[in-house]
Amino acid sequence: MASQHSASPIEARAWRLTLIMVGVLTILRIVALFATPLELYPDEAQYWLWSRHLAFGYFSKPPLIAWLIWATTAIGGDAEPWVRLSAPLLHGATALIIHRIGRRLYGGWTGLAAAAVYALMPGIQLASGVVTTDAPLLFFLALLIWGLAALPDVPAPRRLAMAAGLGAVLGLGLLSKYAAVYAAGGLVLHLALSRDAWRPWTPAMLAAFAVALAVVFAPNVIWNAHHHFATLEHTAGNANWGAKTLFNPRELGEFLLSQFGVFGPLPFAVLIGGGVVLAVRRRLTAPDVMLLCFVVPPLLTVAAQAFVSRANANWAGAAYVAGSVLVGAWMLRWGARRWLIAGLALQAILAAVFLTWVINPRTAESMGVANSFKRARGWKASVEAIVDRAKSERVRGTVTAVAVDDRFLFNAAAYYGRDYFGQPGTPPLRMWVHEARPQNQAETEAPLTAVLGQRALVASLEGGYRPEIEQDFARTVGLEIVRIGLDRKHSRRTDLFVAEGFAPLPRDPVTGLPPKPKAKP
Repeated sequence: MASQHSASPIEARAWRLTLIMVGVLTILRIVALFATPLELYPDEAQYWLWSRHLAFGYFSKPPLIAWLIWATTAIGGDAEPWVRLSAPLLHGATALIIHRIGRRLYGGWTGLAAAAVYALMPGIQLASGVVTTDAPLLFFLALLIWGLAALPDVPAPRRLAMAAGLGAVLGLGLLSKYAAVYAAGGLVLHLALSRDAWRPWTPAMLAAFAVALAVVFAPNVIWNAHHHFATLEHTAGNANWGAKTLFNPRELGEFLLSQFGVFGPLPFAVLIGGGVVLAVRRRLTAPDVMLLCFVVPPLLTVAAQAFVSRANANWAGAAYVAGSVLVGAWMLRWGARRWLIAGLALQAILAAVFLTWVINPRTAESMGVANSFKRARGWKASVEAIVDRAKSERVRGTVTAVAVDDRFLFNAAAYYGRDYFGQPGTPPLRMWVHEARPQNQAETEAPLTAVLGQRALVASLEGGYRPEIEQDFARTVGLEIVRIGLDRKHSRRTDLFVAEGFAPLPRDPVTGLPPKPKAKP
């Protein structure tokens, strides 16, 4: 490991360059947040909605994402950039911590290279423009690895406190996203493989680590216990282990290919190829082994998940904190600086193009990739159409509720209709529940009831469930189809109609689905 007692002029220069690079990137990303016309993606709107009522857990995620949004919107208000502000700040801080990991384990130039690999990662470029659970997760994973790397050099009297701090950091990672469990697996794996890893630890330190972890994470466990373990059940549902197709080599192939887009073409090739070659030739150093223990569990687990069911491209993101350090270290060790610079230059160009698309989505449309942004466009106009119809219907008579049939539309309506639905006397926003049991937080906490369904304005996204909704009411009138253009080729449809006498039909006891609508003569 590199000496930590004094910083050489070379290491100081590498740190200054890292600060400049990360600072410029972070400023550009924040400017893009405030300049972009792109709207909140519905999941972001859902996190904002959670932040209005702070808790230790929510239906589909641990609570830290809501706490972060509460903090940033408390400073600047509820506009989109303030909802998203924590993302570029946390990713910038993570890049700086990754530099410190690289410097401690390999030297200052490796720290600079590792920070550049992370900061210019395509997945991080995207994640810096939206607020997701990945930003705090990766931040706390970086803190954990940095602390573990520093632990052998910590004076003995301070190690107990250091161990407790590491446990608290892992607990905060779990409060960010349950994928932090991969870091716990990485720590156990490292202790199992390396005798040197055990040397700084004492039984008292292990106990302090475990107690601090339990204290920080316990409130979320208690919340889940009081809510029928809703978050854990949702996480298991995402895994889709009940799928009829047991093995999916195509899904596995698509997942592995997607990682070239998430981590970057050169970094992912170096990480996989280099790890295999060095392991086979037994040329892994002690720091290599430590970092690989934090890379292998998420990559292997999510790859296996893809093979038996499905996996999203970002599910293995926990691997790339340690992975960034390894790629920087190996490329410098192999004397492949030109390849490293070329790979990072390509990703810097992609980052610049992406920022251009974000600031001016028309450039993306002219390049034929406007479809990539369609989920962040048109929601405000769709909600405005719903609100306008609700106002006009109230002139004609009482509106007991505004009911929607899609959680994305519900979340968008909660955010972009916040000024309307927050007024006294306006109809409440509710969810028509499709199945026998709620499938999301909106259906759990804001279901349409018989009382609120006496005369409701219904908004059906794309009209997909309109036949099922209509049979749950005694009468429906006034169908209006609203189409909002997203780009030259795509639009979003919302069916608006008034429905009276809500009396939902019994759902199938086996499938939980409503009966199939009868064909109209």
